[in-house]
Amino acid sequence: MTETVVTVQNPTAEPKPAGKPGVENGNINNVFSWVEINYKYFKTLPGILKLAQLILGIVCLALASPARLSGTNWFLFVVIISFIATAIWSFVYLLSIREAINFPINWVLSEFCNTLLLTVLYMVAFIVQLSAWTRPLYNSQYKNSNIAAGVFGIINTAVYGTGVYLIFNDWKKSRTATVQQ
Repeated sequence: MTETVVTVQNPTAEPKPAGKPGVENGNINNVFSWVEINYKYFKTLPGILKLAQLILGIVCLALASPARLSGTNWFLFVVIISFIATAIWSFVYLLSIREAINFPINWVLSEFCNTLLLTVLYMVAFIVQLSAWTRPLYNSQYKNSNIAAGVFGIINTAVYGTGVYLIFNDWKKSRTATVQQ
């Protein structure tokens, strides 16, 4: 069986430079060229707070799981939502997405609103968790770990609250900087 290969070149198309990396050559280096790993952010106080929020969230999840009471269902829901949101913001800072994407978003205000909401939700969640498990007549083998989860929820609420304070200060600084310009 004979095979014929025909190559047609478009004379109006501009020639592509040889050896330039990109998707068209099978190399995907240029696709992620905007990504800059910023691990130094996690050496700052806001970065350390984000790591603490993630670690405390994992501790809360481990202590409160599985949900034995309806109050724990709410507590775990808030912990999981907070963990996911904090993980997303951590990746935003780790990959320097704020600097790479030029959307008309006030990043600081968005993070402030998100962290404030998570702080309020955590506050309600630990109150629900502790009130569900500290009933005097309720005794279970899971009581101590769930009360500990509520206490770690208090600690994580304080960490989120500290984050709100720091982000609010950054937001105030960014507002005064844009007003003065």
